[in-house]
Amino acid sequence: MKHRSKLIGGVLLVAGTTIGAGMLALPVVTGQVGFFPSMLLFVAFWIYMTFTAFLMLEVNLWMDEHANLISMAKHTLGRWGEAVSWVTYLFLLYSLTTAYLAGGGPIFIDFVAAISGYQLPAWAGALPLLAIFGFFVYKGTKSVDYVNRILMLGLVISYLAMVVLLTPHVDKALLTHVEWKYFTLGIAIIATSFGFHIIIPTLTSYMNRDIPKLKKTILIGSSIPLVVYIVWELLALGIIPMQGSYGINEGYREGTNGVHLLTGVLGNSAIAMIARFFSFFAIITSFLGVSLSLNDFLADGLKIKKTRQGRVLLYVLTFLPPLLFTLTNPRAFLTALEFAGVFGVVILLGLLPPMMVWRGRYHKGFKSTYKVPGGKIALIAAMAFSILVIAIDIANRLELIKL
Repeated sequence: MKHRSKLIGGVLLVAGTTIGAGMLALPVVTGQVGFFPSMLLFVAFWIYMTFTAFLMLEVNLWMDEHANLISMAKHTLGRWGEAVSWVTYLFLLYSLTTAYLAGGGPIFIDFVAAISGYQLPAWAGALPLLAIFGFFVYKGTKSVDYVNRILMLGLVISYLAMVVLLTPHVDKALLTHVEWKYFTLGIAIIATSFGFHIIIPTLTSYMNRDIPKLKKTILIGSSIPLVVYIVWELLALGIIPMQGSYGINEGYREGTNGVHLLTGVLGNSAIAMIARFFSFFAIITSFLGVSLSLNDFLADGLKIKKTRQGRVLLYVLTFLPPLLFTLTNPRAFLTALEFAGVFGVVILLGLLPPMMVWRGRYHKGFKSTYKVPGGKIALIAAMAFSILVIAIDIANRLELIKL
């Protein structure tokens, strides 16, 4: 019974870490290519990210207990690996915090408008997030854990309710849309939506290095988000049209999220309200976890003690840069997620794991009771795929790929 309980707990930890606010952007960045090409991308990135997660597990099992990602990079790749992982990890956390601040603002503005009829200015949207939920981050892990349990329950209930209520509104004709020239447009955010690797050291310790249990946990836990995303994509792309003020094209240009488009298409209905709740819970649960990680990372990296003055300083360092970017970039939600995907997730969680395994296996002779199959060919394939994704994203940003 205890074995099963830990397995379930680990699976939920992986799934919960993976599923976040990034999924709200998926319909917007993949809608132009169409539903069925998006499914190919989802499966490809699930295979890629799950494989690199197993590589991360192999590296972690070489290390002493409680080794984190940065110390793993240092022991396998040396000082340069430590520096790259430190910078990309910090960049990833800042980018995600920015995305959640930017994504939460419109939800609060819509909520105030729905109950009072008053339209708040766009710059004011992110401030309640900092004032209310930033306070829990300021207080620390225990406070975040307590409020996060309530919010996760709300996330599950609102998602299930949304699936039931949105299904009758799906137009199958919208799902047949395909435009292959947009195939690479959403790869950065898709990569972000399948990343969970940073919790692998925690899982290894939690499961007492039980390799069969860890393998099941990663495989099952990463499969749940794949199913959740496919259902969400089917509902969103089966309802949101390509054109119009709440269409996919307009949503991408404005940098908004899929739930905002859904609520616009459906009007001020009970379904739209549930969609808003789902969006709220998805963003806040992600916001709490990521900003707490950023807060702790800064405290450790900058050696700031968590006294009252220290906590105030950490609060400012955690939230001021993302807030400034949110206020100065109207497309901050999608832009931050795109940067997080390629320059955070793909480098840190996609490229570094095969490099660490290559160095550890074939140069340093590290051994453990677990070895990911595939040999050098699989490691080269993972590194090549990572570099390809980075190159495609840079080409997209430089407009070298004509759309």
